[in-house]
Amino acid sequence: MSDETTDARPLQVRIADDLRNQIRRGDLNPGDKLPTLNTIAAEYGVSMMVARRSIDLLRQEGILSSRKGSGTYVREQKQVRRYGIQRYSKSVWAGAKPQPLLSAEGAEQGKAVEQEAQTSQVPAPVFVAERLPDVNVGDLVYVRKRVTKLDGTINQSADSYFSLGTGERSPALIAGEGAGGHIARINAISPVHEVQEEISTRMPTGPEAGRLQIPPGTPIFEVIRTYHTDDGPLDVAQFLIRGDMAVFDYKFAVPD
Repeated sequence: MSDETTDARPLQVRIADDLRNQIRRGDLNPGDKLPTLNTIAAEYGVSMMVARRSIDLLRQEGILSSRKGSGTYVREQKQVRRYGIQRYSKSVWAGAKPQPLLSAEGAEQGKAVEQEAQTSQVPAPVFVAERLPDVNVGDLVYVRKRVTKLDGTINQSADSYFSLGTGERSPALIAGEGAGGHIARINAISPVHEVQEEISTRMPTGPEAGRLQIPPGTPIFEVIRTYHTDDGPLDVAQFLIRGDMAVFDYKFAVPD
């Protein structure tokens, strides 16, 4: 087994560590079929139950997938890099050929991007009221709910909240119309001069897992993004991003 494990860890965890390391080294590649449970149990000298639990751990991490009547396979990892600062460049959403942020980012990495969206009015959640000065908890606000796919697989949900007053200033914002995506529509109301992102990680709730169609046991990144404009904060978005499909890549000058 791998030297990264300790003898105090349960056998199923040690076996899962060893198989995971084989995948990371390239001994097992995406699409490869794993040995049967009988083979794994015999190789590691454990019971079938322990072998099954080790496979369950990796399946919950999103590393493996099972095909009924066929076996267990190494999953292909469909990851996209999220460039935290560069992705908001005006040249992307306000240049000669304005594009939505995710579409531009996905295209640059050779990923096909699809999105479904709808706008409705809902009571303002606490995290929205804390960040929009003209909104109290429970006030009606607009939310533009989006689910995006990369190469046909759902990778995130993105719900953007803005006040009724902000919506009145821009029918295009409510309808989701116009080139450049959501940031371009906010910028048309009041110039965006700062983008704030608060990033945390956690396990999804049941409804969130269902919406993302996420494998059991897979964590998510929660990103709360606020657009700060000349008129103050006008838009707060909650992104829920599959942890196995995202890499956050930040490059920036060192502040004085």
